[in-house]
Amino acid sequence: MKHARIAWSGAIQQAIESEGQLLITQGPHKGRRVGFDEVVWLPPLAPVPQPRTVIALGLNYADHAKELAFKAPEEPLAFMKGEAALIGHKAYTQRPADVKYMHYECELAVVIGRTARHVKKSDAYDHVAGYTVANDYAIRDYLENWYRPNLRVKNRDTCTPIGPWLVDAADVPKPMALKLQTTVNGQITQSGSTADMIFDVPTLIEYFSSFMTLNPGDLILTGTPDGVVNVNPGDVIVTEIEGLGALINTIVKAQP
Repeated sequence: MKHARIAWSGAIQQAIESEGQLLITQGPHKGRRVGFDEVVWLPPLAPVPQPRTVIALGLNYADHAKELAFKAPEEPLAFMKGEAALIGHKAYTQRPADVKYMHYECELAVVIGRTARHVKKSDAYDHVAGYTVANDYAIRDYLENWYRPNLRVKNRDTCTPIGPWLVDAADVPKPMALKLQTTVNGQITQSGSTADMIFDVPTLIEYFSSFMTLNPGDLILTGTPDGVVNVNPGDVIVTEIEGLGALINTIVKAQP
């Protein structure tokens, strides 16, 4: 099942995809169908009682590491992001006026469904609620070291679109064999497969849960393949993952 979180009729609504429309599943409008273009799409993540942990992977595809002239890491290379960076489908990402190189990153995002602590790889998928598409923008101008990206590179407001759907884990039987693709203004610029990850989803869950608790609603952004290019205000970027949907995002000039 594909779940969405939307703003419609003056309130935030939970919905699912149904026959090419959004079917509202809770509240006074339960059972109402609305069109995709009638709503504001929000990150498809239910509120959680504790601050949400967002973990992002760097250089988790060997071809991307090669593209950046770096040796592939020997253990997961991760950094943290704040939830304020997250925006929804069809939203706008701000590009600072003074930067020369800003690029997208199409990524499989894993949503944790059960508390995970000291989880073995063999049990890792039992702790996944579902999957969604993330676009983890990076601004190379501010990069000091690819192994230690500072906050201005990766943890920026509006710079992590996510969605449009949260797809139940049961409906994604082979998460490590999904095709990824990015288009910029309709032109394919990036393509790959989750099969090419250096550290797969079970490995990542085992690794992170060995020293920290993963709570329901936490996110793991699993990295991107090669094919990143600079994007500018006015560009429309579509990051798509097989079975999960196409996440549309438009670049705009940052306001002073």
